Amino acid sequence: MGMLSLPGFLSCGKKKDFNLTNEKDAHSSDSDENSERGNWSNKGDYLLSMVGYAVGLGNVWRFPYLTYQNGGGAFLIPYTLMLALAGLPLFFMECSLGQFASLGPVSIWRILPLFQGVGITMVIISTFVTIYYNVIIAYALYYLFASFQKVLPWSDCFSWADEFCSKTRIVSDCNTTLHGEIFHVNYSFITSNNLTCINGTINYKPVQFPSEQYWNKVALQRSSGLDETGRIVWYLALCLLLSWMIVGAALFKGIKSSGKVVYFTALFPYVILLILLVRGATLEGALDGIEYYIGRQSNITKLMEAEVWKDAATQIFYSLSVAWGGLVALSSYNKFHNNCYSDAILVCVTNCVTSIFAGFAIFSILGHMAFVSERPVSEVVDSGFDLAFVAYPEALSKLPVSPLWSFLFFFMLLLLGLDSQFATIETLTTTIQDIYPKVMKKLRMPVTLGLCTLLFFLGLICVTQAGIYWVNLIDHFCAGWGILIAAVLEIIGIIYIYGGNRFIEDIEMMIGKKSRLFWLWWRMCWFFITPVLLMAILVWSLVTFSRPSYGSVLYPTWGTAVGWCMIIFCVIWIPIVAIVKIVKADGNLVQRIVRCCQPAANWGPYLECHRGERYSHIVDPKKKKEHELPTVSAIVY
Repeated sequence: MGMLSLPGFLSCGKKKDFNLTNEKDAHSSDSDENSERGNWSNKGDYLLSMVGYAVGLGNVWRFPYLTYQNGGGAFLIPYTLMLALAGLPLFFMECSLGQFASLGPVSIWRILPLFQGVGITMVIISTFVTIYYNVIIAYALYYLFASFQKVLPWSDCFSWADEFCSKTRIVSDCNTTLHGEIFHVNYSFITSNNLTCINGTINYKPVQFPSEQYWNKVALQRSSGLDETGRIVWYLALCLLLSWMIVGAALFKGIKSSGKVVYFTALFPYVILLILLVRGATLEGALDGIEYYIGRQSNITKLMEAEVWKDAATQIFYSLSVAWGGLVALSSYNKFHNNCYSDAILVCVTNCVTSIFAGFAIFSILGHMAFVSERPVSEVVDSGFDLAFVAYPEALSKLPVSPLWSFLFFFMLLLLGLDSQFATIETLTTTIQDIYPKVMKKLRMPVTLGLCTLLFFLGLICVTQAGIYWVNLIDHFCAGWGILIAAVLEIIGIIYIYGGNRFIEDIEMMIGKKSRLFWLWWRMCWFFITPVLLMAILVWSLVTFSRPSYGSVLYPTWGTAVGWCMIIFCVIWIPIVAIVKIVKADGNLVQRIVRCCQPAANWGPYLECHRGERYSHIVDPKKKKEHELPTVSAIVY
């Protein structure tokens, strides 16, 4: 009998693994190219997961605010430029990196072992962020349930309100003319004597609208500061538990289940935004809000201010979720020859168009609120929590059938938050899978549920009466400099140490050979423009650092110290891992550093059939025995 061998038996995942135990991993299927890690079921699952990850709460509550604050429509010029110069190059780099090696954000640093701490930093920051991000989803859930009432509970000053609560502005005093002379008197004197105030001299009492007091007194039960922790707000804790249950249920089969859920969570917010825009555009005063957003005549002179360009770069950077590890993790489940170039452009453009579109939906209704309350638009516009949970709910409460519009808005916030959360948790589970593949193959569901449970308990501090201060503190520190530091080191490591031209050759193995002209723009960005911009943003952020605060409440010194400790804990792994790698390497100090700056022996495409001549020498020690399969004759005899 002839010797018939099977040299390519495990070289490509479409061929079944020789597995006598016939174990089945829910994370992978028979049609997957990579049978060990699994792949997206189809291109749509991946694209919608990426859109859901990139498009989040910041598109709704931060971008519109920045636009009107920085010159209206003129702000779109630096915004678009920063997308091309900083956002898209980093986005394309991370997508290509994850897809090429089919590894998560920590293991991917086989490309440059000295910088593996950068991947650890990304994962730790993602962990901090996912803790407080789900708390924001819990807020949205609470308001969603509160909307199931005939009269919205924040539509008027009810029993929970104090003497400062008012739906309209209350005049305190003003100047008036009496017997030919001008006097400054209380408003009660004006009304009792049938007098009128002189225009421009009216002073108003410091009042709070019902929605503001409801947010602070009822929803949050907010304490006086970080020093006063108070008790756990039980209904927020239940909403937090529910949000984690939703996340765990969506991810119990990894990308196979979350990839289907995002068809709803990523697409339906666009339907709601369209409904809110159509409703808002039909209201009185809507045009004033939209003009305030974009501006009848945009203020081009604003482009001369450095702050505008910094805001544009920062918004693009955080909106696209680069350097969080999520893009690498999600892309690692792509098939090797997927066109990651077109995917990166599509997702980035979709993200930015969504931000602009959301601005019209938000400002049309805020314009109506300003019209009804007889105030300028500038006085009803806020950013962040105040926009999502104070200003916009206040505006919605003034509409006919207000519970319906409130439900739609908070349902949209819930969906925007959830699909971003899915991707962040998938980043953590992907990291665990790369480190303990056998454990995740057998126990993916228990590990995922255990991770969600642990993060729920860690998040309980954020649903105490001082919870909002903790949410703001984590956001202020962890979601800032740590990500910038990771991004700067990521691009320096890959382009300047591993080699930008070498990285381009890796990409061409996936998407095919491209012309020099094609790569000209990417080389300009990767080698010079993008790292310089990131360094400028990082330095600017450090120079303009201000003590964190929430509204008018300043944080205590120990609170700021905790913030610095969090960011140090995130980035300290970069030098620690580098030192460990150098110590474990062979040779003198220079030789050790040089070795740590070279790719690991097992760096390259995950599957042997994709390695080609460039990576034909690579054999992963963990897979060596798997690849040394017996011949058919050996099996027979």
